Amino acid sequence: MPIIHPTRRKFLATGALGAAASTLAAPAVHAQSTIRWRLQTYAGAALGAQVAKPAIDAFNAIAGDRMQIDLFYADQLVPTEELFQAMARGTIDAVQSDDDSMMSPTEVTVFGGYFPFASRYSLDVPALFNDWGLNEIWDAEYSARGVKHISAGAWDPCHFITSSPIRSLADMQGKRVFTFPTAGRFLAQFGVVPVTVPWEDVEIALQTGEIDGVAWCGITEAHEVGWADITGYFLTNNISGAWIGHFFANMDRWEETPDDLKELLRVCFEQSHYYRQHWYWAGEARLRVMGEKLELTSIPDAEWATVEQAARVFWDEIAAESDVKAQVVQIFRDYNAAMDEAGRPYRYT
Repeated sequence: MPIIHPTRRKFLATGALGAAASTLAAPAVHAQSTIRWRLQTYAGAALGAQVAKPAIDAFNAIAGDRMQIDLFYADQLVPTEELFQAMARGTIDAVQSDDDSMMSPTEVTVFGGYFPFASRYSLDVPALFNDWGLNEIWDAEYSARGVKHISAGAWDPCHFITSSPIRSLADMQGKRVFTFPTAGRFLAQFGVVPVTVPWEDVEIALQTGEIDGVAWCGITEAHEVGWADITGYFLTNNISGAWIGHFFANMDRWEETPDDLKELLRVCFEQSHYYRQHWYWAGEARLRVMGEKLELTSIPDAEWATVEQAARVFWDEIAAESDVKAQVVQIFRDYNAAMDEAGRPYRYT
């Protein structure tokens, strides 16, 4: 996007009684420069135009000369996997990403992006963070590493979008798939071959056959970024109901920011989370029913149940790695048990 160069606001220390009176009575007032941040999202330009740019544009319009954020898309300043380190050093000021993609050196990184079957619906994510204690855990993990965790939000569910159909678990064998690190670690037991390429190279990798598909998003994103044009099949079974992602900032930059601008950042980012929820939610249904680019396929429920059962074993493995991970996994267990017991509309099966 074009970089905006706002004029500096200048404060002139002049007095109505003349120079002598000004010298005696007026306090010293200095020119104030516009605060500038550089924020990089893990999303590429096509997706970033939906999931990042509206929030940054709104913030810039309201903050005016006091503060401006320059938005950069995936890999424009640093590779996505280096986002955390660049932000912690202050090379960039803020980030929109999941923990997993930017390889945060925290105990909660494994839960970023798509932790298998941790959520059923997008509203599960803000509920878990705001009402079930995950915000406090994330805050502690990132504060200890010089990064401010500003807020968490949900994106779309995670499905397979592939060049050849998947109608059984056997069809997953040998599929080279672009996915998140933790999702890839989990799916490898079913024969999936996780492949890492820069986000902007995914389209070319699909066209050349370097990868067979993605397990990265839902049907809305597949259409928005063009992957639906070059694949052909959408598996309705998903491995998670919603992506978990966040806004972060370098702690020094955050603490230097005036309190009212901090609050404006929070408000604009929360609006961004809300926008993504209804944009994805509407698109996931509309494009399944009205979309013509992707053929829908499904794995029978009884067979897919083995994947869900494997996820619970995977949860146990992750929980055994540290006390913090065990705490997060227990929250997932307690939350999902409560939703199951509550029944409709929280859980239908």
